[in-house]
Amino acid sequence: MAWIWKTGLKIVLLLFCLTLIQVVALKFINPPITPNIAWEWAESILKKQPEKRPRYRFKKIEAISPHLRRAVIAAEDQRFLSHNGFDFNEIKNAVQTVFTKKKLRGASTISMQTARSVFLLSSRSLFRKTAEIYYTVLIEVFWDKQRILEMYLNTVDWGTGVTGAEAASQKYFSKSAQHLTPFQAALMTAVLPNPHKWSVNNPSVYLRIRQAQILKDMYLMPLL
Repeated sequence: MAWIWKTGLKIVLLLFCLTLIQVVALKFINPPITPNIAWEWAESILKKQPEKRPRYRFKKIEAISPHLRRAVIAAEDQRFLSHNGFDFNEIKNAVQTVFTKKKLRGASTISMQTARSVFLLSSRSLFRKTAEIYYTVLIEVFWDKQRILEMYLNTVDWGTGVTGAEAASQKYFSKSAQHLTPFQAALMTAVLPNPHKWSVNNPSVYLRIRQAQILKDMYLMPLL
């Protein structure tokens, strides 16, 4: 029985060391691909479908429009600079919404979304959520906020086959993410909660309302 515990402990320590190395390395190295891009590519091969070249190009944060940087913080995580990865005010509000309105609402911070998009596949399993929390703690310890935001902007899902700000900007506006206007940045950000349902090219009335609110809030946000 003792050997089982020892083996289990060794496996846990090995996984901890590997993930620690992974997180520290990505503090300095830009990921050439994300898990979701790799999965979609592998899936197309297994299903013998035509390979679709993913839209993905990593850009340094300085090469991404300040309007988009502010818009993302305004829409996704206004307390990004003041929390340590988890916004307990939002978590509390999300729990209250479940009990009062019988409705689920997101409480993920930019840090949590970054952990998800950089290290994990999209799923709704308990294991993935646990891993997301674990990676969120690690990146908050080893990365600064600017690196977290840079990673988020480059790896977030911005629609089918579109990953990151540069790919999204090229697809939706035929320009580099560096040159996005405030209106374009706000509209791109407005679709982020559901980029596969909402359209940048054909925005609904609701999306325009979200865009207007983001435009209003983004000028109050810090620039990273």
